Amino acid sequence: MITYIIRRILLMIPTILGITIMVFAISRLAPGDPVSLSMGPGGQMDAQRAADVRKVRMALYGLDKPIPVQYAIWLKRVVKLDFGDSIKHHRPVISLIAERLPITITLNVISIIIIYAISIPLGIFTATRQGRFSDKASSVILFMLWSLPSMWAGQMLIGYFCGPTFKNWFPPAGISSNYADALPFFPWLADRLWHLVLPVICLSYSGFAYLTKQVRAGMLDNLRSDYIRTARAKGLDNWTVTFRHAFRNSVIPIITIMATLLPAMIGGSVIIESIFSIPGMGRLAFEAITTRDYNVVMAVATTAGFLDLVGLLLADIAYAIADPRISFERIE
Repeated sequence: MITYIIRRILLMIPTILGITIMVFAISRLAPGDPVSLSMGPGGQMDAQRAADVRKVRMALYGLDKPIPVQYAIWLKRVVKLDFGDSIKHHRPVISLIAERLPITITLNVISIIIIYAISIPLGIFTATRQGRFSDKASSVILFMLWSLPSMWAGQMLIGYFCGPTFKNWFPPAGISSNYADALPFFPWLADRLWHLVLPVICLSYSGFAYLTKQVRAGMLDNLRSDYIRTARAKGLDNWTVTFRHAFRNSVIPIITIMATLLPAMIGGSVIIESIFSIPGMGRLAFEAITTRDYNVVMAVATTAGFLDLVGLLLADIAYAIADPRISFERIE
């Protein structure tokens, strides 16, 4: 296993390199640049003066060089964990990521815990009651939740629960109150969780609806297997048959979904963070793309790609832990 992990870590290097090359090329070849956007469509300057100012700014940001040269300079800095400065914020990109990444990870970790805490018991429950009213009702509800767009759901939640018109229960934006920094730890934590309720709901409902259906399908496949009928014929109780036999053999698909769920949620947090004005990585990426803040775009893409690869590696390790029959040492 150790050899496999080392081999996978080494394979991450060319993969991340390929991701950065693609993102760098796409961002540079897209129409528009940060200098033109910052100068606007017109102004008080004449054409010659505007051209001179643009030339100076392009040289200042290194955008006057050929694209391969720009990439080589950027890659040389990244090796030293220097992503450059943000053109919009005029700050080091690494400091922006250090501020925003913990917020996005907090949102997604809480959402994933909720997703698995709900979907696994509910999936097992509906699988053991196939065809009953509870199974049919939950299937309809889960299908409706899975079909709801998160953008629409976020706006509806803000409209109904964040204003005096209906229920003014939750704050409509941000992750903490203005006075939160002066609070002791537990009141501060309560205030933070209070702000995260609606964003976490928007991030979670579609995921646990999908995962519940997958858990149910996996359980049904195993409950119909010959070894389950043999276990029941031996007189084992229903709890042992369901959890020690059927559920244990249904874990592998759940782990596979977990490896893809985190990257999907990080991508989906762009919408949620924009709707609820949460200063996370998603909102930072959206602002960077619209303003052509190249250094931030590259840093966010590199960070997201690295987190995706780490998630896949952790899923492979979880495979071996969940099923002793899986051994990566034999993989060449």
